[in-house]
Amino acid sequence: MRIALFGMSADPPHREHGKILWWLAQQFDHVAVWAADNPFKEHQCPLSDRFTMLNLMIHDLAIPETAVGLYEDLSHRRSWVSAQRAQAKWPQAELTLVIGADLVEQLPRWYKATELFQIVNILVIPRPGYHPSEDALTKIRQQGGRIAIADTLKTVPISSSYYRQTEDPNALPPAVSAYINQRNLYPCTESSKEKQPIS
Repeated sequence: MRIALFGMSADPPHREHGKILWWLAQQFDHVAVWAADNPFKEHQCPLSDRFTMLNLMIHDLAIPETAVGLYEDLSHRRSWVSAQRAQAKWPQAELTLVIGADLVEQLPRWYKATELFQIVNILVIPRPGYHPSEDALTKIRQQGGRIAIADTLKTVPISSSYYRQTEDPNALPPAVSAYINQRNLYPCTESSKEKQPIS
């Protein structure tokens, strides 16, 4: 069984996230999704709201319910911990961690990166304006990483930060936009949690 692991800040989840999930569902036997705090980012909204928005987005996707699942128990600010939890949940599966092209340069410096590469493959989702350098790709491979780029997936320049800056409702799935309006989420007045130092 081939499982894609796709953790994201989801602050908020946007149309491109949905497009990526739909594409991953065509490539893998199952896609495991979660929201998490990224130690390299400041977050605007509580993690509980981000999970709710992810759930709403997944339910709007035109794919079988068994293709994509939301897993709160995989959520952790360290991908190494999430990967370990996934390995314990699906011990016989081939696991692939999905990341955006904007994260490739920092990936060799992630917490326990070498150990992470021992239990997951890496699949890079292209993002307009971000082109992984050969130096970063080489460092990942030197650490034992098996990395591939999803060249057949074409994305457009929409991001969570774009929405937060513009509040463009067209950037979001309708159910997510309705939830944000109902709860008046952006700009959020509380943080999901106090930012932890990077160790």
